[in-house]
Amino acid sequence: MELTTLWFCLIAVLWIGYFVLEGFDFGVGILMPFLARNETERRVMINTIGPLWDGNEVWLLVAGGATFAAFPEWYATLFSGFYLPLFLILVSLIFRNVAFEFRGKQQDTTWRAWWDRAIFFGSLLPAVLWGVAFANIVRGVDIDAKKEYVGSFFDLLNPYAILGGLVTLSLFVTHGAVFISLKTTGEIRVRARAFAATSALAAAVIALAFLGWTYGQRRDAQHVVWFVVLAVLAAACLVAALVAIRAGREGWAFVGTAATIALAVAALFVSLFPDVMPSSLSPTFSLTTTNASSTHYTLKIMTWVAVAFTPLVLVYQGWTYHVFRQRIGTEHIPGPPSPSPSPSSPGQQPPVRVQDDPVTTDV
Repeated sequence: MELTTLWFCLIAVLWIGYFVLEGFDFGVGILMPFLARNETERRVMINTIGPLWDGNEVWLLVAGGATFAAFPEWYATLFSGFYLPLFLILVSLIFRNVAFEFRGKQQDTTWRAWWDRAIFFGSLLPAVLWGVAFANIVRGVDIDAKKEYVGSFFDLLNPYAILGGLVTLSLFVTHGAVFISLKTTGEIRVRARAFAATSALAAAVIALAFLGWTYGQRRDAQHVVWFVVLAVLAAACLVAALVAIRAGREGWAFVGTAATIALAVAALFVSLFPDVMPSSLSPTFSLTTTNASSTHYTLKIMTWVAVAFTPLVLVYQGWTYHVFRQRIGTEHIPGPPSPSPSPSSPGQQPPVRVQDDPVTTDV
């Protein structure tokens, strides 16, 4: 296998890992205002992803870094042409991550409400915009002979791309609802399971429409047969997830939604290859794995680095998921600390106050 093809596949795997793992993070953040009825339940939902979200985002950093190193022309065209949506994604992720850390620093209701809004919108915008961005990549954008994007931001908001954004939003929300039902107990689990059973149907309809439209866009692609196979498998996994969630088998349902996202993203990458960014102006202007790649020597060094360090990262993240595998519920959330009374005598010591940090210390 050519190193350019190998790194195209590796980058696809990194994006698959990011969307599968960060997808349920986005879903939990979006669903928090709808599934949680009070502050304790909101803290339960945040704690389901508290030990995991920062590790899940590493996949995005590695995917971006690998694209920059392996396919610098692809990286330059993508990040310059899609500057505004990618900037909005970055700002959203920053606000969301800060909200996870800061919402528990004060007991004030207004303080926490504003950070909860940051979690919601910081999850909603990336969930939609990632779908818009990848749909535009698959559809093709206005790339000229200099390999530069010459369109505008509003060109990216075409009907096909908006449908792609709805696909990622619906899949991530369903994935997040299944994850919540898998990780919680009590009423939150019941609500999440009921929501997932409904949202999975909507996600299936939207995803089938998008994959069918994608087939129309890429039916002359080199590997369109594999695209169809992967798309059919993705649809089958989503149906299986729906059956599992209705049967109360949250673990299998989570496997089904994860497989759905993984296969759908794989289908999009397969439909692209050997292009990495098709040009809608002329096929000769398209960026491919050949004309957008780094030198063979660079790819060779990167391959050895990936072979050495990727297993370590996978083992560490797998260990993290194993450690935090238990379900949690409202019974695991301590109440707010009581105010410290003034000492009644000079020799009396005030009680020790425990910091309320819902992300890292509740469970």
